[in-house]
Amino acid sequence: MLLNIPYKKYEPASEIMTYFLGPATVALAVPLYRQRKIISAYAVPALFGLVTGIVSTIISAVFIAYLLNLSDLILVSLTIKSITIPVASEVARIIGADSILVAAFVMITGMLGAMIGPFLLNTMKIHDPFSRGLAIGTIAHGIGTAEAAREGELQGAVSGAAMGMAAIITSLFLPIILPVFL
Repeated sequence: MLLNIPYKKYEPASEIMTYFLGPATVALAVPLYRQRKIISAYAVPALFGLVTGIVSTIISAVFIAYLLNLSDLILVSLTIKSITIPVASEVARIIGADSILVAAFVMITGMLGAMIGPFLLNTMKIHDPFSRGLAIGTIAHGIGTAEAAREGELQGAVSGAAMGMAAIITSLFLPIILPVFL
């Protein structure tokens, strides 16, 4: 806004990033396969935590939008900030969000989650690898999952699974619930 650069100028860069994020997401399959027994053993509590995290991210986005008196377009674009860009781009088309804003919000959320997430989890004394991976993957998608994988294979695998499930659940749930907030 300060430099008066239109959003459309950023579109080519977001398409390039989207292209490379797809293969990076697929690369998460190896640790996920290795940790499949642990992940399936905790599937029910993980699903509860996942849904709670998804609902929290959507409600926080709506709260921020209302608090800052943002337009409906920005509110809608902000609600999908916690799912990976390839899926967020498709969901943006379905719910009428601005794809450029969505890409920016997703990247900012991922970076903040990767930078601050581990610190917050340490501060709250959450050291369980499964819980850490679930929290970071649910909220900070691919960038957060890369950070979780640096902590350990289990954290990375759980984070990758959480990222994928969060994308699926959000893409199914958001178009139904979003009209309530508009």
